[in-house]
Amino acid sequence: MTKPLEKSKVVRKLRCAVYTRKSSEEGLEQEFNSLHAQREACEAFIASQRSEGWVLVRDQYEDGGISGGTLERPGLKRLLEDIEDGLVDVVVVYKIDRLSRSLADFAKLVEVFDRNGVTFVSVTQSFNTTTSMGRLTLNILLSFAQFEREVTAERIRDKVAASRRKGMWMGGVPPYGYRALNRKLVIDEETAEHVRWIFERFLRVGSGTELAREVAKRGIRTPRGNRIDKKYIYRMLSNRAYIGEAVHKGQSYPGEHDAIIDRATWDRVHAILQESPRKRAARTRAETPALLKGLLFGPDGAAFSPTHTRKGDKLYRYYVSQTVLKHGAGSCPVGRVPGGEIEAAVIDQLRAVFRQPEIVAGTWKAARVHAGDITEADARAALQQLDPLWDELFPAEQARIVTLLVERVDIGMDGLNVRLRVDGLGSLAREMLAGGIEAAA
Repeated sequence: MTKPLEKSKVVRKLRCAVYTRKSSEEGLEQEFNSLHAQREACEAFIASQRSEGWVLVRDQYEDGGISGGTLERPGLKRLLEDIEDGLVDVVVVYKIDRLSRSLADFAKLVEVFDRNGVTFVSVTQSFNTTTSMGRLTLNILLSFAQFEREVTAERIRDKVAASRRKGMWMGGVPPYGYRALNRKLVIDEETAEHVRWIFERFLRVGSGTELAREVAKRGIRTPRGNRIDKKYIYRMLSNRAYIGEAVHKGQSYPGEHDAIIDRATWDRVHAILQESPRKRAARTRAETPALLKGLLFGPDGAAFSPTHTRKGDKLYRYYVSQTVLKHGAGSCPVGRVPGGEIEAAVIDQLRAVFRQPEIVAGTWKAARVHAGDITEADARAALQQLDPLWDELFPAEQARIVTLLVERVDIGMDGLNVRLRVDGLGSLAREMLAGGIEAAA
């Protein structure tokens, strides 16, 4: 009697996608590289599971020269998209860390796999993520991979710190005045002369704003051809590389490179930098031309001239009528006025002008003649910027702005009358919009 034929077992096909990754680009140009080796091992494993219905998908998913510490990988993104589209049943990798070195990132990937019924298999670390034991093993192995990565990063940081403490140059963009040669800083004499000039000039002017203007006039630019502004100058003045030191995490160490600036110059510059911009401005006020020179007139139409006197170390400034100078005291009802008080009164009127809508409207109309793209809102914003900025400006800049704005100041027994230059207001608005006026600091 013959036995009945047994029904053949139906094996469901499992579409297998191989993912390969290499952290560095070294060796990728070779005919047979690490990515090829990984894929060959994975394809052999899939072939061994052919009886279980495993078949290799045609698409290749690989990332060369990309770290496993990020999910921003083109090959991995394509794989995840195909998983979401239901085109993959099994993901096969050579090792777990080829897919990810971050436990948190891998948890996100496993969530995508589970949501789409996808199994994850490692060729050299045999386990299956559909089982609880497989998940436990996976988390343990991945934790060690992340630990190894963190230890390697710590070793690199320690090596950099030790090298910096020895004064070694660790790469990056060389400071202005130096160039990199054989992993060391060497002085570039052409640009080093500019550095020396900037330090010496700062000792004279004491202002980054003024110095930036002088640097621009001399045509000095960064190695990339950009304009050297006030912030760039202050970074230069604070860069200890110029005195032959290397800095790591706020600590300075003797460097292997030669200094461009001597210690005495450095100390004098930083003695100035320790003062506030307001104090620096106050110290230089006496050296600045009087704000109202050539602009102030008395009730009889005679011009007032600036003068000063000293008592001890203190300077007292005045404006004196030409009538008094010619005919003596009493010849003019307003013969002499304190310089600081009259200048402050004019500045207060100017500040009030900046906040008056009708003045802003007139400014806009005047500016529009020369620059049609300036709106009334632009003019208002530009002039309002000057009010809080004024006290931070150096006296030379204040004097320039007053000359630009004021046509005449008449002083009488009943107060002041400030006559403005409307075209000056328009010019100032355009200059403010272009960023041409900066604080003293």
